[in-house]
Amino acid sequence: SEIFWFKDEENPLLIMHIGGGKWRNCFYFNNYLIFVLTSLKSEDEPTRSLSGLILKNNVKAHYQNFPPAVADFIKRECLNNIGDPSPLIRATIGILITTIASKGELQTWPELLPQLCNLLNSEDYNTCEGSFGALQKICEDSSELLDSDALNRPLNIMIPKFLQFFKHCSPKIRSHAIACVNQFIIGRAQALMDNIDTFIESLFALAGDEDSEVRKNVCRALVMLLEVRIDRLIPHMHSIIQYMLQRTQDPDENVALEACEFWLTLAEQPICKEALSGHLVQLIPILVNGMKYSEIDIILLKGDVEEDDTVPDSEQDIKPRFHKSRTVTLQHEGGEGEEGEDIDEDEDDDDDTLSDWNLRKCSAAALDVLANVFRDELLPHLLPLLKGLLFHPDWVVKESGILVLGAIAEGCMQGMVPYLPELIPHLIQCLCDKKALVRSIACWTLSRYAHWVVSQPPDAHLKPLMTELLKRILDGNKRVQEAACSAFATLEEEACTELVPYLSFILDTLVFAFGKYQHKNLLILYDAIGTLADSVGHHLNQPEYIQKLMPPLIQKWNELKDEDKDLFPLLECLSSVATALQSGFLPYCEPVYQRCVTLVQKTLAQAMMYSQQPDQYEAPDKDFMIVALDLLSGLAEGLGGHVDQLVARSNIMTLLFQCMQDTMPEVRQSSFALLGDLTKACFPHVKPCIAEFMPILGTNLNPEFISVCNNATWAIGEICMQMGVEMQPYVALVVPHLVEIINRPNTPKTLLENTAITIGRLGYVCPQEVAPMLQQFIRPWCTSLRNIRDNEEKDSAFRGICVMIGVNPGGVVQDFIFFCDAVASWVNPKDDLRDMFYKILHGFKDQVGEENWQQFSEQFPPILKERLSACYGV
Repeated sequence: SEIFWFKDEENPLLIMHIGGGKWRNCFYFNNYLIFVLTSLKSEDEPTRSLSGLILKNNVKAHYQNFPPAVADFIKRECLNNIGDPSPLIRATIGILITTIASKGELQTWPELLPQLCNLLNSEDYNTCEGSFGALQKICEDSSELLDSDALNRPLNIMIPKFLQFFKHCSPKIRSHAIACVNQFIIGRAQALMDNIDTFIESLFALAGDEDSEVRKNVCRALVMLLEVRIDRLIPHMHSIIQYMLQRTQDPDENVALEACEFWLTLAEQPICKEALSGHLVQLIPILVNGMKYSEIDIILLKGDVEEDDTVPDSEQDIKPRFHKSRTVTLQHEGGEGEEGEDIDEDEDDDDDTLSDWNLRKCSAAALDVLANVFRDELLPHLLPLLKGLLFHPDWVVKESGILVLGAIAEGCMQGMVPYLPELIPHLIQCLCDKKALVRSIACWTLSRYAHWVVSQPPDAHLKPLMTELLKRILDGNKRVQEAACSAFATLEEEACTELVPYLSFILDTLVFAFGKYQHKNLLILYDAIGTLADSVGHHLNQPEYIQKLMPPLIQKWNELKDEDKDLFPLLECLSSVATALQSGFLPYCEPVYQRCVTLVQKTLAQAMMYSQQPDQYEAPDKDFMIVALDLLSGLAEGLGGHVDQLVARSNIMTLLFQCMQDTMPEVRQSSFALLGDLTKACFPHVKPCIAEFMPILGTNLNPEFISVCNNATWAIGEICMQMGVEMQPYVALVVPHLVEIINRPNTPKTLLENTAITIGRLGYVCPQEVAPMLQQFIRPWCTSLRNIRDNEEKDSAFRGICVMIGVNPGGVVQDFIFFCDAVASWVNPKDDLRDMFYKILHGFKDQVGEENWQQFSEQFPPILKERLSACYGV
């Protein structure tokens, strides 16, 4: 038991708290806590405030059990003392009021809002400020409820009331008033929209306010209005931009940061270019200036510490990692397979440890988005500044110049190309700078130009860059190691097989880093190794490379326990390595396979126990299961038929049946990827389960979960290629869903492509069943597959379409031009497929007659005409 003694000479009182959350004599204790907070003036303020915070926690946990008398007493005391002379006590009472209000009490405490609004009129400053503080917290916590019929729309009274206080003589009150109204901008509360012009005029009137908190709230309001009511700002845009240019240089960094958000938001608006064109000459230098590290940043980042790689990481420095489940994609013309579009790219985090958003990051992000809007038009304003920055003797200025160069890389790439032959060697030199923060930003900026580096002859820049980056991977500073590892992973993705000649050298460095790195960077190193395997593929399958790489990986694998989250990045890394090494991974596959199966089994068992007795067991972390399923996919893909023995000796198909029905989308997504890979690698083990699996696949053809739907679609396509005509009973389960998906507007490209492939494959094995629907999908089918590279999947899908056209030629007539275009997208189809195309094209031409064909082919773009004529003689 914990014993609380509250000493009070008049009324000595001992309250006991019994373990397990049971209060004896309990609820009346809360009366005592409110008494200490509001009335026990003999106590010091921190003690009184602490009493209020204990009461707040009790309200949070047990308010619904408070006797009415206790609840009423607390509510009355709060309102009677909201004007306490102490700011700390007023704030504590405000927190207590909003906690009670958030417990559904806004409805059952009808006098609260009217009373607080009345108290705003008090002559006493403390009462007015305390009430405003409480109202601001209520507006923050309950903005939606306040704008609903449930409370009879109190905002109709509150918003005009708040607007009156924009002119109050106290800056604290002005600041509260703006902050209250600001809560309702994004939700477009009707009461605010009705007073929008008054609101905007009142904001303009406060533009020159001396108080920094007021200026910050004015900037925040204008940024949100830009998103929600740009129509009302456009007439004043010139003055607003002038104001924001001043505020972005505000001596108070919090104000400058709020103002800087304005440029980020404006860049997303269609009017950006027109509105900002005339102001770039002022804005660009301001943003560039904001990209320097502040003195406090440098202290926080230990900017003067050069070598720290022997200092172990503290655990709270390591951000939780989230595994990205496997998404099956196709290869595109002129590029690699694209990531599923529903996955966000990790952008521009050049200084993670300051993960707080600050002026430097906001300025860099604003410059990045503006570079994407203005493209090379930005450069005349930037280039004169850049030269001075990049060669500046002060490292802080030089570092900001390198960040500027990285920030504009995406938007201004075309215009930067003439300068890169000179700039890239300078940046590579900066990798050896004596300041760690300069070395780390140089890594990041160089990674932003990796695409250009790789497009040049390798000896020009790729080789020197790679050599220096590998040295930085072994830097004495952990921050530089991290930046170099990430930059190297980007370079690997761009360079792909260009790296093959240097593999020995690269692996020596990465393996050496294994012994050198502390915990946090080890996790990034796994990513660099996995990306290397993805980039060079089967070229890694050489005995000398396997000998270098596998022992340290397997040693880590053996050191980690099943419960250790460091398994995630290691399993991801091994998945890429297994896929790349193919048969080279055979000596290591058995223990890896077994452990993955065990991880899946353990997680499923824990989930089962949790669902049956949630009070007895903890919910499992399903990421363990997801990562294990993905590594099993990697093994199946890499080992192909060799995985047969492993599957035969395990219960993976039973486990997969459960995973495919998991409530968590990411688990299902990875399950379907594994199902498809096992179908390709060892179908005899999958076939007995098809009758049970197909209905589950059918129900997951739901495009709300894009990646789940994508992988289920792909797996169905793989299954039907193995099943052949035996697929018949299942066609009706899936085809209607697939036809609906391919006709949906805004469906991501990856999903469209996989859907088209699977429809084609189903038509190939069961033409009689699918061909009658041809007319419903032929047009989107053709347009989604025209950009895919020639490969096996495309081959089987087009065979399917040809067979279906044979069964139902009428289904293609209206959209024949799209079919012609899709046929022309083939670079070199196999001979028998080319014959199928030939027959269909000539059959159609013969059917309509020469004259009609001439008219029809007039619609073709010239390049399509040439291609069909050259390849098929039509």
